[in-house]
Amino acid sequence: MLSMIGLIGGLALLIGLTMRGMNILIVGPISALFVAVLSGLPLFPQLVGEGEANLVGSYMSGFTSFIASWYLMFLLGAVFGKVMEDSGAADSVSRFVVDKLGMKFAVFAIVLACAVLTYGGVSLFVVAFSVYPMALSLFKQADLPRRFIPAALALGSVTFTMTSAGSPEIQNWIPIDYLGTSPYAGWEVSLLVAVFMAVFGYWWLRRMINKAVAKGEKFEAREEDPVIDDNRQLPNPLMGLIPLLVVLIIAFVFHDSLKQSALIIALLGGVISTYLLNRKYFKGFWGAVSEGTIGALIAIGNTAAVVGFGGVAKAVPAFDTAVDVMTSIPGSPLIGGAIAVSVIAGMTGSASGGQAIALPLLAPHYMDMGVNPEALHRTVAISSGALDSLPHNGYVVTTIRSICNESHAAAYGAVGAVTVIVPLIGLAIAILLFSFGVGI
Repeated sequence: MLSMIGLIGGLALLIGLTMRGMNILIVGPISALFVAVLSGLPLFPQLVGEGEANLVGSYMSGFTSFIASWYLMFLLGAVFGKVMEDSGAADSVSRFVVDKLGMKFAVFAIVLACAVLTYGGVSLFVVAFSVYPMALSLFKQADLPRRFIPAALALGSVTFTMTSAGSPEIQNWIPIDYLGTSPYAGWEVSLLVAVFMAVFGYWWLRRMINKAVAKGEKFEAREEDPVIDDNRQLPNPLMGLIPLLVVLIIAFVFHDSLKQSALIIALLGGVISTYLLNRKYFKGFWGAVSEGTIGALIAIGNTAAVVGFGGVAKAVPAFDTAVDVMTSIPGSPLIGGAIAVSVIAGMTGSASGGQAIALPLLAPHYMDMGVNPEALHRTVAISSGALDSLPHNGYVVTTIRSICNESHAAAYGAVGAVTVIVPLIGLAIAILLFSFGVGI
């Protein structure tokens, strides 16, 4: 009982302190310590036998494993975003979009750019780095409140593209190993749900922005923002689009053979192509590389701090109890599976973590019951992308704090609306459609 209080209390502490603006690098260990103390988890490796769980070992294992897996992607993604910004390529593309579509389509352009990159194979962790410079430029030209930029990036990255049929993101691929399905499982329902999430999410985001503008909110420039010089000579918009296409194409071509390592080649190709095509427009190429490197270190550290908390949470007895309860929910297997994956994803702050923990337990049980594997695949995938986006989620922290330099208090309301509420409604629609036999 005390361990469960520690687990729930530690999660609440993590979310609460994050929302209050405290540094996640401090909040993560403090919240993990709370969980460990109330669960009776030994604090140091020296107090336990070799290989046994302890606070420092479990936290640092999660922390370092995430950095080991993602550092190069974060580094190259941040550098790519900075060189796009410094060369003027991002400004050129954004001005082209505004000229052709008008200011009222500025938000749509950001969502679309994120969606294309995410569905094309670029990791959602990296997409925000790449698109943010263009988003900042568009919001400034359209005079829209910048606190909605994280929501625009998130809507295009972690909702209708991340968990849809055919998506190369790992949230769509993890169920394959456990259910024997394909990336296109339940595509009919997936298509309907994706269209709903895209349309409804965009409508809701625009409504929130319009209400803020009606109250007098405008774009507020900051000292650290890149200065947009109207007299500066910019590259041709095509020269700004080509590097994005290079990233997209390389990631797509090598995704099956190299998996996430394809991003290393893709992003490096984006950096090189940006330099070769726009080198005469740079203010300072190596200065941009240096700024991107510092940004990457901050971003990956923030995310790893949350992953470390998840490592401690998984090591305490209450977590196993919670998983047992979640995976034994009576009633419709699709509803039970969706609740289990979504809740575990919320506890760990990770959509992929929720699937990886729940599916080894859920899959054999539900398959023996005769549950349609394609329906279960799509339900699990969509459900993993809902509660995972609570304030402590690594992507949310990185995008709001490190990339967009906003506070949770200002930005998370819109982010939570499009990444938690919208996917939950989409999940309900998917379960309802599968219950009526659609796509089965």
